[in-house]
Amino acid sequence: MKSRLERALSPILGLLLVLQSGLVVTGGAVRLTGSGLGCPTWPRCTSESYTPVPHQAQGQVHAWIEFGNRLLTFALIIISVAALVIVIKTKRRDIRALAIGQLAGILAQIPLGGITVLTHLNPIPVAGHFLLSIILIAYGTTLFARRNRDTPPFIPVPLNLWRLSKFHICLTAAVIIVGTMVTGSGPNAGDASAPRFKFQLDHIAWIHASIAIALTLVTIALYVSSKAEAKLRSRIIVFAAAVLAQGAIGFVQYYNGLPQIVVGAHLLGVSLIWISAWRIHLATPKPTFNQEARTP
Repeated sequence: MKSRLERALSPILGLLLVLQSGLVVTGGAVRLTGSGLGCPTWPRCTSESYTPVPHQAQGQVHAWIEFGNRLLTFALIIISVAALVIVIKTKRRDIRALAIGQLAGILAQIPLGGITVLTHLNPIPVAGHFLLSIILIAYGTTLFARRNRDTPPFIPVPLNLWRLSKFHICLTAAVIIVGTMVTGSGPNAGDASAPRFKFQLDHIAWIHASIAIALTLVTIALYVSSKAEAKLRSRIIVFAAAVLAQGAIGFVQYYNGLPQIVVGAHLLGVSLIWISAWRIHLATPKPTFNQEARTP
């Protein structure tokens, strides 16, 4: 029978993954509302206070949106510390490195967020802030998948399917990375005075869309190739549904002048797509050289 600490591990790791995804959404809200400099300094919100103060020049709404995003980082630190303590006390050496990585990555977000503010929302540290969250979401997904000691191992897939799966996760990452370039080149990159990437918005948006179309085709090929892998197929279906929904949102936002609420939904979709893509990655262990030894 599981101890109380072992039973607590699943909800703690689940909350950690939810909050990691939430940081992407709240970070998007900061940019979409032009609140990136709502707290114009770091680590304080203003020169005299760690929290927003009445009548500051940036306005209370912008200040609290930015400050709320900062607070979520501290909530993540608390949850990640709790997760690490449980992992250590339950002697889960198989996931200890992942738990340490979560805490280290969240702590790294703090100075990176400071650099973002101090460089007046330069798109390079802004994109780095987001991409670090994407990495943490990936390994948070792995951590949650391995939360139970009795989780049955996946049977390694054929070599060609494994290679196609690796190409799939790389292509998903490429879509997300180019997506940061699209955002950093357009009107939702932050405050009106914030610097932008020098890309032509239409051009980089179409590159982003083209890679997304390629990802859709690879997803179809992956599904066709995985006919003998029922668990993998179910994960591919979830991913495909998320991609189709995200594609629809993307077209709506592009042809309607990038309305903020639709762009916000697009950011939430990024997290869901990445989690579902990473679950496909986890479901395709590298095959051994002795393929004939595969068990059913």
